[in-house]
Amino acid sequence: MRSHHHIIRGKRMSTSTSGTSSTRTSATDWQPTACMLCSLGCGLEMQVDGSTLKKIRGDKQSPSTQGYICQKAAKLNHYQNHTMRLDKPLRRKPDGSFEAISWDQAINDIATKMKQLKREHGGETFAYFGGGGQGNHLGGTYAGALRQALGTPYLYNALAQEKTGDFWVNGKLFGRQSCFVVEGMAHADYCLVLGSNPWSSHGVPRTRDILKQYQKDPNKTLVVIDPRQTQSAKMADIHLQLKPGTDAFLLSAMIAVILEHDLHDKAFIAEHTEGFDKVQASFTGIPVTQYAEICGIEEAQLRRVACDFARAERATVRADLGIQQSLNSTLNSYLEKLLFLITGNFNREGGNHLIAQFAPIIGHSLTPDQGAPRTQVTGMMGISKMFPPNILPQEINTDHPKRIRALIVDSSNPALSAADYQAYVDAFEKLELMVVIDVAMTETARHADYILPAPTQYEKLESAFFTFGFPTNYFHLRKPIIANPTGDTLPEPEIYRRLVVALGEIPDHFPVLENIARADRSFQFTRLFPVALAASLKANPGWMKYLPLILYSTLGKALPEGMASAASLWGVCQLYASKYPKQVQRTGLTGSGYPLGNALFNRFIASDRAAPLSQFNFQDTWDLVKHPQQKVHLHIDEMAQALETLNAAQSSDEYPFTLMAGERRSYNANQIFRTPDWRKQDRDGAMRIHPDDLVSLGLKDGETAICRSARAEISVLLKEDEAMLPGSVSLPHGFGMTYLDQESNEEKVNGPIVNLLTQSDYCDPLAKTPYHKCVPVALVSAN
Repeated sequence: MRSHHHIIRGKRMSTSTSGTSSTRTSATDWQPTACMLCSLGCGLEMQVDGSTLKKIRGDKQSPSTQGYICQKAAKLNHYQNHTMRLDKPLRRKPDGSFEAISWDQAINDIATKMKQLKREHGGETFAYFGGGGQGNHLGGTYAGALRQALGTPYLYNALAQEKTGDFWVNGKLFGRQSCFVVEGMAHADYCLVLGSNPWSSHGVPRTRDILKQYQKDPNKTLVVIDPRQTQSAKMADIHLQLKPGTDAFLLSAMIAVILEHDLHDKAFIAEHTEGFDKVQASFTGIPVTQYAEICGIEEAQLRRVACDFARAERATVRADLGIQQSLNSTLNSYLEKLLFLITGNFNREGGNHLIAQFAPIIGHSLTPDQGAPRTQVTGMMGISKMFPPNILPQEINTDHPKRIRALIVDSSNPALSAADYQAYVDAFEKLELMVVIDVAMTETARHADYILPAPTQYEKLESAFFTFGFPTNYFHLRKPIIANPTGDTLPEPEIYRRLVVALGEIPDHFPVLENIARADRSFQFTRLFPVALAASLKANPGWMKYLPLILYSTLGKALPEGMASAASLWGVCQLYASKYPKQVQRTGLTGSGYPLGNALFNRFIASDRAAPLSQFNFQDTWDLVKHPQQKVHLHIDEMAQALETLNAAQSSDEYPFTLMAGERRSYNANQIFRTPDWRKQDRDGAMRIHPDDLVSLGLKDGETAICRSARAEISVLLKEDEAMLPGSVSLPHGFGMTYLDQESNEEKVNGPIVNLLTQSDYCDPLAKTPYHKCVPVALVSAN
C-alpha cells in the first residue's frame, strides 16, 4: 500500500542543471514575460529579486493584450514561492516515506522498471496523464517521444476531461476534430454567453474591456445564459436564469423558433452547408412551450432572444464548461454551433469562426473501425487523440490482464482535478509503477513511486500554444526571468531525453549533427542542418518518432544559452510556414519553404514579447473546413438521436439540490496556487446558496454544513448569495490542496475537495465528460 505521508523537503540550492541562462538583472528592472493561468497568456512585466517575483504589472508593450491584467496574475509569486516546491528527485521507501536520490539513479530505476513492464505486458500497459500543464506546452512537445518509446497510445489530460465532446462535434461538422472554433465578441452586435462567466474566467483577449463595451454601447446586446447571476450576467442586457442541466432544452427550443419564423440564412446554408433538410426535420415539432417551462424561462423571452439573435447583423456565441460539463454536454456543443451556423454567423466578422493551430495540441482520431485503438478495459475510443480521465481509474483498478499497470503524470494533478477523487486514490494503489513530473508536491505526487522535479515556468524557457488571436495571432516564447532555479531540477525535455536514452531508443549524443547544427546557426543560408538531419533520419528510420528529442539534443545545443528547449519549435515553425505561407508572409517575413520557417523561428528566439505568427482573413478560414468543397455537414446522426430522447434531470427527496461543481471565481485558479495566502476573499471556498434555501434548511450564513452526494460527503462553509437560483448550490475548483502552514508548521487542507462528491460514471455517454455542473446533493447541519 502506498502511504502518502513523510514529505522530504530539501534545502534550496543556488545551482541548477536546468540549462537556463545565468544572466543577472537588477531587482528594479522590469522583465517581460506572460501569465500562464488561462489560455489568454496576457503579457506581463515583473521585477525579480532572487527567486521572488517582487512586482507584477500588465505589459503595455504586449501586442496582443496591451497591458491588460487580472487580479490572479498579480499573485503569481505564490506559484513561484511556496512551501510545497520540489527541489530534488524523490523515491518512495517501503514505509511510504520519500528519500532523495540522484538523477542518474532515478532515471535508471524508472527505465529498468519500464523495460520490465513492457517486456512482460506490452506497451498498452502504460498510460500518460498531462504533458504540459496550463501554459507550459513547450515541455509537452517532448512527451510524445516517451509515449512512442513505451508503445502506448493512451494520453489522458485536462482537455479530454473538458472539451472532447466539443471536439467530436467539430469533427463531424467541419471534417476534423482538430478544427477549432472561436467567437467574435469584440466585433459582434449580439452575443450569447453560454455556461461561462467571462468576467472571472476570461477566455477572450481583454475580456473585461469587451464586457464594458457591451454595457455602454446601445447598439450591442449581451445575453448571458446561466443558472447564477454572475458578474457577467449583471452586466448583460438579458439574463436567462435557466435551471441547471436544461441547456439542451433551451438551445433546441431557440433553434426551433428560428426555423419556425423562417429566420435561418438560406443563402449561407445553400452555399456552405449540407444536410440542412435533415436538421430542419429534427426540430419540427419541438414543444417550445414545454421546453421553456422545463428551463424555468418565460416562453416570450426565449422567443425574443432567439429571433433577435437570428436578426442581428453580426451575432456570436461564447460557450464554455458550464454547458460542456453539464447534462447532455456533447449535444449542448452541437446545438450552440447550430445556432451560429443556421443563421449564417460563421467565418465572418462578428460571428464564430475557425482558426489555425500553431502546434497540434488537438489532434484527430480515426474511429476504431478505421483501426484506431480502444482502451483495453472499458473499450473507449479516442477523441482528438486523447482519452477521458473519467475512465482511467477503471482501466487501472481491475484484474483485467490488459489493465494499466504504469502511469506517468506530467504537470497534472488528477487526484484533485479529475472526477471521483476516491476512485483515483484507489487506482493509484493498484499501479506497479507511478512517476510524477511536477514543480510541487501535489496530491497525486504523494502516491508516486518516483517524483521528478521540474523548474517553474519562470525559471525555464516556456510557451503556450493557445494562439487564438485574429486576424493577427501571436506566439510568445517566454524567456526565463529567474537566473538560478530552485534546487536540483531538470526541465521536462531533459527528463524525457534521459528516459528515452535509458530505454535504449536513441544515443546519448549526436556529435556529427551537433557540430552541423552549430555551423548552420552561423550560416543559415546553407541549409546544412536540415540536409544532415534528413540524411540521419533516412539512415536511422527508427529515430523519426523521436524527432523532437533529436532536435533538442542537436539544434538545442546550438541555440543561445538556456534556449535548448526551443529546438522542437524549429520543427513546428517549419511545418506551419509550409502550411500557411501567405499568412506568415503577411506579418512582414519574406521567402518560402525552409527560409520562411527559419525566419519565423528566429523571430520568436529573438523576441522577449509575443511576436506575430500569422495573419488570416475570413476567406482563409474557409480553407480550414476539411470536408470536400469546404461544406459544413450540419446533420449528425448521433445528435439527432440524442435530441429525440432528451430528458431533464429529476430532483429527488434524497438529493434535492443541484451542485454546480468547479465554479470559477475571482480567487481560485486550478491547482497552480498551492496555499490560501494569495486569496483576498473566499479563502475557504464557501458553498454559495440562496437565502430561501438556508431558511428552509434551518441553516445560517457562515455556518458549516455537510454536503452529501451519492459518492461521499464533505464539510462546507455556507455563504448566502441571492445570485443563486433556489434549489442550486455552487462550489469552486482549485481548493482541497494540502499545504504547509508556516505558523504551526503543520500540513493543512485548504477548502473543499469537491471531486470527492463527483462520480466517474456520471458523465456524457459519448465523450465521457463528467457532469460536474449538475451533481445531485443534499445538505444538513454539521452540528
